[in-house]
Amino acid sequence: MHADPRRLLIVEDDAAFARTLSRSFERRGYEVRTAAGLDTLEPLLEQFAPSHAVVDLKLAGGGSGLACVKALHARDPDMLIVVLTGYASIATAVEAIKLGARHYLAKPSNTDDIEAAFAREGGDEEVELTRRQTSIKTLEWEHIHEALAAADFNISEAARQLGMHRRTLARKLEKQRVK
Repeated sequence: MHADPRRLLIVEDDAAFARTLSRSFERRGYEVRTAAGLDTLEPLLEQFAPSHAVVDLKLAGGGSGLACVKALHARDPDMLIVVLTGYASIATAVEAIKLGARHYLAKPSNTDDIEAAFAREGGDEEVELTRRQTSIKTLEWEHIHEALAAADFNISEAARQLGMHRRTLARKLEKQRVK
């Protein structure tokens, strides 16, 4: 058992997954609270000061986990934040780290993976380098994510920066179904 209380905040819109993760971390000695998005995060932080956070990248209603990472890091720069996503991209991984996340994990990730990510302070120079070239679709998707992040996830502004119609960008985002 740790001397300091470990307080975990889970920002996840999938209630069943959040419940499962909560139970698992509670069994490991964490005090856990959950929020479904940025709107429920702010009031929760008035009463609960987490030492750790797990944040889903894509939240209900088009909400961005990156905005939650930014808010959490601004509140406590020492908070250990791990971002989870079902659709990882280089652009969102880079932005998550820049905004204050300690690590970025692709789903499915379990409690062991998340705790290991909390514990990791640096990068892994032994990570396997791929020989496969990045596809045009992947490059396009990453470019779209960079524009979205630069536009603070405002679809209209990102579309303007990309030189495409807002509806076209919305269709591309719906097609990819970022989680």
